[in-house]
Amino acid sequence: MKRIIELNHTNARRFFLKEESYFNFDLPKYFVFKDLLKKISEELTGKQISDILGNITNNDNHVERTYPNKYEHVNYKILNNKDGKFAWRPFQLIHPVIYVSLVHNITEKGNWNVIVNRFGDFSNNHKIKCYSIPLESEGGQSDKATNVNQWWQLIEQQSIELALQYEYVLQTDITDCYGSLYTHSIPWAIHTKPIAKSKMRDGRLVGNAIDKHVCYMSYGQTNGIPQGSVLMDFIAEMVLGFIDLELSDRIKETKIHEYQIIRYRDDYRIFSNNPQDAESITKLLTEILIELGMRLNAHKTLISNNVVSDSIKPDKLYWIASNKRTKSIQEHLLLIHGLSEKYPNSGSLIKALDIFFDRIKRIKGTNQNIQVLVSILVDIMYKNPRVYPISSAILSKFLYLLDDSAKKKDILTAILSKFDKIPNTGILHIWLQRLTIKEHRTKDYKEALCKKVNDSSIQIWNSGWVSNDFKDLFESIPIIDEQIIQDIDAVIDGNEVKLFKRNYEENSIA
Repeated sequence: MKRIIELNHTNARRFFLKEESYFNFDLPKYFVFKDLLKKISEELTGKQISDILGNITNNDNHVERTYPNKYEHVNYKILNNKDGKFAWRPFQLIHPVIYVSLVHNITEKGNWNVIVNRFGDFSNNHKIKCYSIPLESEGGQSDKATNVNQWWQLIEQQSIELALQYEYVLQTDITDCYGSLYTHSIPWAIHTKPIAKSKMRDGRLVGNAIDKHVCYMSYGQTNGIPQGSVLMDFIAEMVLGFIDLELSDRIKETKIHEYQIIRYRDDYRIFSNNPQDAESITKLLTEILIELGMRLNAHKTLISNNVVSDSIKPDKLYWIASNKRTKSIQEHLLLIHGLSEKYPNSGSLIKALDIFFDRIKRIKGTNQNIQVLVSILVDIMYKNPRVYPISSAILSKFLYLLDDSAKKKDILTAILSKFDKIPNTGILHIWLQRLTIKEHRTKDYKEALCKKVNDSSIQIWNSGWVSNDFKDLFESIPIIDEQIIQDIDAVIDGNEVKLFKRNYEENSIA
């Protein structure tokens, strides 16, 4: 694997234009963006967004260019419920024209060298280590799986190692990091604040180009960046790296020497032998964040003198302690249900469901009550939106094991009725459509991306600002692969929803 800042500008462009980099949340595999990104990249080579804008006649009969920051809903937003209640996270499919234009700007040779050199500045202090710069896999594993593995191999394991040197660990994170990130801080991060402020209208600065493109996506707003792509993860790292650099300088001024900081995106672990030093560093971090319009999450800021156990996430420790080989499918699922109640939306919950799916995916029949199993699983899903994809695969298998088609229909109706009580469940509707697409292709779902599956005329991005010729060109490229829909089975395959391959030895009958 390679960090993307180790790639040259040509390979960096190739990396960011991959479908896997364009969006990094889970969608059924018949949503395809590879051809669309490739075609737009070909057409935009050597051009700027200003070259493909449309025109509009204003009230004074003057012709004006149609800049995207004057248009709402340029990106496509999918609101994903976070807790089964009233908290949600907006994932975004960035308008592909703006996305490709931004990739081209960032990966121009000179611009890319400026960015890579700046990341070198961010990492000068060996006592502050960042492990969240996106990685490209060099093996059979996906880029996403490679990045997830980073947590275990570097963050958790190194944290445990640091127990040999330090007695205390303070853990904290930034509240709503992506939503509160000030876009003008991007050029500050890349070029330093004095240069960026003195050249804030200089379009040749790559930081200004990034800032402009992000505002294009957001109706001109300067607070927040879209969540849901590797490119935006990388842009967030620019600002977070700048914060690391500022923090390093201020720690030096306080003459604190005995410390180590590990950062993964907006999560911080501060190690020290003196709790006052850890709290002083946290205070310095708070001051820097306030200057950038951000703040630490007070509810998640905790200090501990048990470095080993607190270096491992509590949901993982709980699952290690309580996990056991169970005799029946229902016992196994109830054990997972207990984990979901104690540690909702946790990584351990997803892994537990992955293993459960491996257990049941090859069975041909069961003497257990399928409706009871469905009820337990749906209750897990109800409060844990992160598990929608893997849970949809498990549901598809349960329905396959049910012979009665009328009962299948009743179960699906009950599931939809239950989830209608929760606001903002777009991701769930997308996966329920995958669950029903082979038997009920035309079943109506509220989410626009679901409607796009059956009606190619549905527009999911606002492209009113693009010239008609260019709009016709990219809108002619489908993002739904009909052949994949024809080839997939009613039972969702593991490679559609799972990051890692696992084996669960189990008889063919449960």
